[in-house]
Amino acid sequence: MTWLQTLSVWMIPAVIAIVFVAGTLKRVPTYEAFVEGGKEGFQMAVSIMPYLVGMLVSIGVFRASGAMDALVNLIKPFFSAIGIPAEVVPLALIRPLSGNGALGMMSNILATYGPDSFIGRLASTLQGTTDTTFYIITVYFGAVGIKKIGDSLKIGLLADLVGFICCIVIVTLVFG
Repeated sequence: MTWLQTLSVWMIPAVIAIVFVAGTLKRVPTYEAFVEGGKEGFQMAVSIMPYLVGMLVSIGVFRASGAMDALVNLIKPFFSAIGIPAEVVPLALIRPLSGNGALGMMSNILATYGPDSFIGRLASTLQGTTDTTFYIITVYFGAVGIKKIGDSLKIGLLADLVGFICCIVIVTLVFG
């Protein structure tokens, strides 16, 4: 094992130990603070559960109903006409909704076309340049009780669109 691997293995335990030692030296009841943080984390998880379940059910219904396929078939000719492979369109549409769904689609693309193909590189880069906007808004905004999400949603989706466009341009320039 190299020194970097050894450092990597011991980094998190070392940070935790440093926090506990520093807290003890400052006479902070570290164990009680740890337990209190755990309770708050559990309460937070319970409070965001309805938002998370609602989002996951909506995504499942969207995909299972065939609406996703209908939308992809509707916009596929446009993307093909401007030179964007139609195979990455579903990935671009599902990525703002679900990280796991997008990862599954990307894995399927890589298995079908290979990681070194243009489509594989485009899918991999798209996975890294866009984010799960709806998930972030649902979970984080729901956790703190923010109800008005309009501007945040618009900016998040705009950032995803810019990421998608930049992804296409850069992958085309570098690998095209």
